[in-house]
Amino acid sequence: MKRILIGSPIRQKPAILRYFLSSLERMLTDSLAIDFYFIDDNDNEESSQLIEDFMTKQQSNGIQVTIKRSDSITPYARDEFTHYWSNDLIDKVANWKDDMIQSAREQHYDGLFLIDSDLLLHPQALQSLASSNKEIISTIFWTQWQPNTMELPQVWLKDTYWPFQSDGTIKDGFGAEVAANFIIMLRKPGIYEVGGLGACTFINRSALEKPISFRTIMNLSMWGEDRHFCIRAAAIGIKLHVDTHFPAFHVYRDSDLARAKLFMETTQALVEEGAAAPAPAPTLTPKPAPTQAPANGLTIHIANAGPKLVLSMIVKNEADRYLRETLEHHRVYIDHAVIIDDGSTDHTGDIVHEYLAGIPLTYIRNESSQFHNEVKLRTQQWQETIRKRPQWILNMDADEYFEEKFKDELPALLNEAHTFAYLFRLYDFWSEDHYREDHYWNAHAVYRPFLLKYVEGYSYEWKQTPQHCGRFPQNIYSVPHKTSDLRVKHMGWARPQDRLYKYERYKLLDPDAAYGWKEQYESILDEAPNLVKWLE
Repeated sequence: MKRILIGSPIRQKPAILRYFLSSLERMLTDSLAIDFYFIDDNDNEESSQLIEDFMTKQQSNGIQVTIKRSDSITPYARDEFTHYWSNDLIDKVANWKDDMIQSAREQHYDGLFLIDSDLLLHPQALQSLASSNKEIISTIFWTQWQPNTMELPQVWLKDTYWPFQSDGTIKDGFGAEVAANFIIMLRKPGIYEVGGLGACTFINRSALEKPISFRTIMNLSMWGEDRHFCIRAAAIGIKLHVDTHFPAFHVYRDSDLARAKLFMETTQALVEEGAAAPAPAPTLTPKPAPTQAPANGLTIHIANAGPKLVLSMIVKNEADRYLRETLEHHRVYIDHAVIIDDGSTDHTGDIVHEYLAGIPLTYIRNESSQFHNEVKLRTQQWQETIRKRPQWILNMDADEYFEEKFKDELPALLNEAHTFAYLFRLYDFWSEDHYREDHYWNAHAVYRPFLLKYVEGYSYEWKQTPQHCGRFPQNIYSVPHKTSDLRVKHMGWARPQDRLYKYERYKLLDPDAAYGWKEQYESILDEAPNLVKWLE
């Protein structure tokens, strides 16, 4: 039986601390003998009492709990924006963690698990860490380091937090490609080699016997005891890993408490069932990208999560328009279709099922139309589409399809490992074989996203406007993307009756042109627009 010491320096609000201690109590520990070592650095007496109560309960079950009281309280501020660390506080935490390392050495523990007191453990996490046979390995958790940014992991590849930004965001440009691939990899259950980790770290006996330490390396300007620990470990040849099988939950802000409650409730069933951990996935090693060239150095193998290419489409009363022609084009290369019927009163649904026969189909019909609030409708479309866990999403309207050569060139696009979105030019047809090109109608002068590689776990954000919100979330440009010379044919304006209908619809839904361009709305009914012959 492996003997494990769990160590935590604690200064925590009672509401969060209760969840933390509860998550420790419910850990599945078959074949593990657990003891605890806490530093009570609380400035709240209720929190100190919670630790004392935890010790009493554990000791009654034969578990050793050591509590050391901090000599002095160093200021530590937290709010809904971030946590504010000082050099003095970091030095104190580093010393406490080194004391825990020394205690684990002297008492001959098989492993030391260091965990911050704002983390809630999955019941199976410790067993997974202890059975990994890695010298140093962390359980992953995800955090919005600043409000309204995407969730990012507490592990990184090199330097301070590369390939992410210091404010906890990913920006387009150098490193964005590596960052996106890194996130995709970490969202898949497995064990992966990383360059840095912290806050939820298991150290086995082999590493404990080596000169590891959290103390500051005096000639290094990087900030934070976990970074100095990781650099020192790497320098003596210890590889660092992350376990993504059983992510922890980070209660970074008071506003996270509602989700913390949900995390505890949804994982409690595992405690009651005593479920066994799945076999670890093979270890994958991301290779840091060269500093001179665009970052593209990750070697990642990702199992297929769902269909390779899903057609996602909203339809409404399309039976007598271009739906048949559109679906005939798309069915040649798609693996699944998600169709939201927004309250059709004709036989649109029959056409969908007829022309997609033999192809897996998710067909959802809204009893009443939601188009007056397009962002709500687009969000519904998005949620139903990603429910299939697609690799790629082709988002097209019911009157749009690509030129003929698209089907031949598509496989190369889908097999491009380091591209996560493709942008294409859309041509507004004003007849069956002419598109419009003038001051008001030149959509083909810009590139628009139609094809997206879905990244599970990425924090997609929608433009919250009732009209013209976009067919994809607005922040997809944060992942690496490319333009393509392949062209989209938009037939929605090709018939006079369609143009009149759309004109009346825009005037009804957006009478003040608050979400569009008034002059363009009026130009819909131009009698002699400039038209250009289409050539395949």
